[in-house]
Amino acid sequence: MKTAYHYPLRACHTFGMDVHAERFIEYSTKEELQDILAHHLTAPWLHIGGGSNLLFTGDYAGTILHSAIRGHEVTAETDDEVTLRVGAGEKWDDLVAHTTAHRWYGAENLSLIPGEVGAAAVQNIGAYGREVKDLIVTVETVNASTGEPRTFATGECRYAYRSSIFKHELKGQYIVTHVTFRLSKRPVFHLDYGQLRAVLTQTEAELTPEDVRRAIIGIRRAKLPDPEVQGNAGSFFMNPVVPRARYEQWKEDYPAIPHYDVDNERVKVPAAWLIEQCGWKGKTWKRAGVHPHQALVLVNRGGATGEEVIELAEQIQASVKDHFGVELLPEVYYI
Repeated sequence: MKTAYHYPLRACHTFGMDVHAERFIEYSTKEELQDILAHHLTAPWLHIGGGSNLLFTGDYAGTILHSAIRGHEVTAETDDEVTLRVGAGEKWDDLVAHTTAHRWYGAENLSLIPGEVGAAAVQNIGAYGREVKDLIVTVETVNASTGEPRTFATGECRYAYRSSIFKHELKGQYIVTHVTFRLSKRPVFHLDYGQLRAVLTQTEAELTPEDVRRAIIGIRRAKLPDPEVQGNAGSFFMNPVVPRARYEQWKEDYPAIPHYDVDNERVKVPAAWLIEQCGWKGKTWKRAGVHPHQALVLVNRGGATGEEVIELAEQIQASVKDHFGVELLPEVYYI
């Protein structure tokens, strides 16, 4: 267990704000976490992962908890699939690199997403037509109040778009320690989202998970800023899901409007496209800004405060609401 006071958080969140926590505690086993909850923790406290969905507006006057439970083990394997139990503190993209190197199919579309495994299960991260819920078998947790362990089956997690029971009904009540994933050993690809299929030169019969991973990494690096170079939290807003009738109205004015069918009644429209139509792409507000290559990404142009980023986000939300009548919801937590 690691404990530190007046701990700098710049390296603990991808926006890179110069803020501190009154106390920082990192644990490396479930038993250490249970001991911390029983004997070393007082309110307020906040558990973080890789900090890729956090925006600090100032110093945190409490305890930041962080998991260093790492590693992965195969718990079951057949000719068709493999089941992998992974520590919550493992970096998500390291896990994807591991699975693709072993020719295990399923996680490759989620390549280069920042953050850690535990947070991935809470957030239900997704990209290129896939969500992590598609791979999860169980989520092992500890009750933050009692220290009792509890394992959630996928169906109990109430997964939806960028949502889970851990973000809503049970928010703050359980801390993830391990996640178990099921991956295919047979070729299963999902290539019809965005420009993915267009950049792949191989036929589907020739593809490997590593081929898809390389393609996605190339796409993401071309349009998304590296948080280590320019602070950001990736996608700042969720893509709105709207009634199909509203989408059809928009299509009359914008025939090329992109969309993804959710079901017969609903359509998902890229928030980046809406923001760009409102003229925000590449714009600067004080020391914050909108990335010039991806309007969904708000960036710290150097020395920005959390309040400056929020001011920019609120202006964008107001513009989209005024122009399209739809409310953009942040994917980022304001702390």
